[in-house]
Amino acid sequence: MDETSREIIERLKNIEGHVRGIQRMVENGEYCIDVVNQVLAVQRALHKVNRLVLDHHLHTCVSTAMSSQDAAERERVIAEIMDVFEATSKL
Repeated sequence: MDETSREIIERLKNIEGHVRGIQRMVENGEYCIDVVNQVLAVQRALHKVNRLVLDHHLHTCVSTAMSSQDAAERERVIAEIMDVFEATSKL
């Protein structure tokens, strides 16, 4: 496992713990805005994970495909990236 994967896993473990904390806040009837702020923090953390995964993908899979002689493979990875951008624009 490479360094980026280890970083992603560590971030996801932290997010998992944070989500459990939010669940406890709701169970304990904590102030709604405090819960919302914690949910926003998790969303920001997930956004950072997405950026790390996408960066890793671009520097590995996409880079390899783009230098390939296989035009279909190049088009496939371009379509994947476009699908990701389209999906994020709908958020």
